[in-house]
Amino acid sequence: MKLENRFTVPVPVDEAWRVLLDVERVAPCMPGATLTKVEGDSFEGTVKVKVGPINLTYGGKASFVSKDDATHVAVIDGSGKETRGTGTAKALITCRLVANGASTDVEVDTDLNVTGKPAQFGRGVLADVSSKLVDQFAACLSEEIRAGNPEPLFAATAADLGAPEGLEPSLSPVAPSGPPREARPVEAIDLLGTAGAPVLKRLAPLLAGVVVLLLLVRRLRR
Repeated sequence: MKLENRFTVPVPVDEAWRVLLDVERVAPCMPGATLTKVEGDSFEGTVKVKVGPINLTYGGKASFVSKDDATHVAVIDGSGKETRGTGTAKALITCRLVANGASTDVEVDTDLNVTGKPAQFGRGVLADVSSKLVDQFAACLSEEIRAGNPEPLFAATAADLGAPEGLEPSLSPVAPSGPPREARPVEAIDLLGTAGAPVLKRLAPLLAGVVVLLLLVRRLRR
């Protein structure tokens, strides 16, 4: 499925380009995500997803396919798999930065393929969830940029990364040179909670039909 998202960051395009390519810096702003490894243009991590009472964790890897400094266009290829299931996710993401005065418009086009429990929501709901998550990411990134903290921050623990007790994750917290920064808690993406209205909207006709059927059955019994 194709997803299109747009947001604006409060810095000129050249600075926005440097920030968005700094995976270690922007990763803490991604909802549900924890960065575990960075090697050149490749990186790995986990994403926590909640579907009702069910908690899912995807382990995945991604890499920059291309980065064009002249046009400010980057292409990222990523894939992931449930750590305790058969669900998968694959995405080809194209990020395009467009100068807008002292700000920068960020255009994100995603070619997404999802299998497993999240796929049951369909394109409409996933597009709405994607839009809301991008809004959260944009707000966090804008706050990060305004704070002027270039140091990456990792709040991950061995337990967060699914590592056996006593085994440290491959990325350790980095002590900033300035004032201490508060670690952002990594919370699972709540698909039902985030989708909310779209899911209810889809279920409304079905619920209405059930109510009418129950009323008819009740009347016939009388």
